[in-house]
Amino acid sequence: MKILVVGGGGREHALCWKIKQSMLVKEVYCSPGNGGTALISQNIPIKAEDVNGIVDFARESKIDLVVIGPEAPLNLGLVDMLKREGIMAFGPSKGAAMLEGSKVFAKNLMKKYNIPTADFEIFSDPDRAKKYLLNLKKTPVVIKADGLAAGKGVYVCKSIDEAINAIDDIMVKKIFGSAGERILIEEFLEGEEASFLVFTDGKTVLPMDSSQDHKRVFDNDEGPNTGGMGAYSPAPVVTEEVYNKVMEKIIYPTISGMEKEGHPFKGVLYAGLMIKNNEPYVLEFNTRFGDPETQPLLVRIKNDIVPIIIGCIDGNLHNEYLLWEQKHAVCVVIASGGYPGEYKKGFEIRGLDQIDDDNVYIFHAGTKLIDGKIYTDGGRVLGVTALGETIKTAIDNAYRAVDKISFENMHYRKDIGKRAIDRF
Repeated sequence: MKILVVGGGGREHALCWKIKQSMLVKEVYCSPGNGGTALISQNIPIKAEDVNGIVDFARESKIDLVVIGPEAPLNLGLVDMLKREGIMAFGPSKGAAMLEGSKVFAKNLMKKYNIPTADFEIFSDPDRAKKYLLNLKKTPVVIKADGLAAGKGVYVCKSIDEAINAIDDIMVKKIFGSAGERILIEEFLEGEEASFLVFTDGKTVLPMDSSQDHKRVFDNDEGPNTGGMGAYSPAPVVTEEVYNKVMEKIIYPTISGMEKEGHPFKGVLYAGLMIKNNEPYVLEFNTRFGDPETQPLLVRIKNDIVPIIIGCIDGNLHNEYLLWEQKHAVCVVIASGGYPGEYKKGFEIRGLDQIDDDNVYIFHAGTKLIDGKIYTDGGRVLGVTALGETIKTAIDNAYRAVDKISFENMHYRKDIGKRAIDRF
């Protein structure tokens, strides 16, 4: 098979790496890819959002299967477009991708099908939203842009003034563009977060092992939200009891509800959870692999994922299974200084050739390969992912590798996985 992976982040490098191992696969392409994918696949200079360009390339190059990483092309209808061309595409339809593309759609679905989530109100007028806040007189409170904002459209506000500023950012200054035409004001949920991802063909569900992301840019969960500064798998907060509740109260009702709404869901469904007193609540849904959760998950999956991907597309997922490496995995994201705000790029990355640990995998995100050298080319630059017999060993292996890497203004969190250690 000839497979095209759409996207250019750490998730896509990890997907290319895993897909390339399949006996079913002859060639792997990545669009647009990064410095890491250039080493293991053929990069195609077409942006992920250029859905017409991707369809043209897939048709002309006789691509058998397209695996879509980011949310934007899903919400632009890439799966539907490829399907019309007779090309297999992994991911939800445009209608089903609304589960991530519109937080209003997702919250209304959860309300209708009694899926546990925070209480919420929807606003399309900033003045009405501010008036509601002033009457609410309760903090902390969560303000969310309705549409896609690259993981940065969520504000946890500790004061009413902070919340009003968040409304101004989203709805008045429009820093997320049309994604901020509507907002949600949500109840703040306390507890511990976890990520729960499943493969599904719209009926059968094949759950992946649990994981936990670290959204904030600084240690101890301080600073602004990012696309993710690290992750680990499994997440001990997801006990067997919690796992069963997630499947029964969240995953199955969501898959069933989407079918009833006329948008059967195929691909990866990602539930971002808050867990309190062993009760799971949905913070948000994503309609694709998470980044950086994909990195520790994929290094733990022992079997070929290509048949699983095809099973999601053709409705035969009931014939597939997952084999898990019974080790812990940790991914530490190395970012450009200043991220998620302004940052400089174009710095040479040194030390990658010094890492020779079989337990360590380096997945590139914002990198570029030029004349055999790797340079920074984005906010999140690398995902240093390591396996270990214990969570502490995995953490130690990851940070030992991080210590060998250097570039100007390099930044990373030093506490990835700490919550998991605290639970043992």
